[in-house]
Amino acid sequence: MYHFISGYTAKVAGTEMGVKDPTPSFSACFGEAFLPLHPYTYAKMLAEKVDKHGARVWLLNTGWSGGKFGVGQRMSLKVTRKILDDIHDGELDKAEYETMPIFNLQVPKHISGVDSSIL
Repeated sequence: MYHFISGYTAKVAGTEMGVKDPTPSFSACFGEAFLPLHPYTYAKMLAEKVDKHGARVWLLNTGWSGGKFGVGQRMSLKVTRKILDDIHDGELDKAEYETMPIFNLQVPKHISGVDSSIL
């Protein structure tokens, strides 16, 4: 719920008026401007549905990686599709994971066909 409420994202050219270079931004629930209720309401609703249905939740960066604008790059669509395919077909259920200490996220150590440096 922390990542959902935080909504760490970026303002990018083509989607934001006057923006030429991507700039980090926060948008609660990744759509704050369109939400009539407090973000915690939506986080609670999401948590209830995850619990009720026993859903697995995946956090997948489809945006920027590898450094600030001019250094990093957008995540490859090919890589994003490969990771999603592995989620859907159950391959990532078989993967070995390590825990990121601060956020307590489980990160796969290896995904076939994906450079481990981006995981």
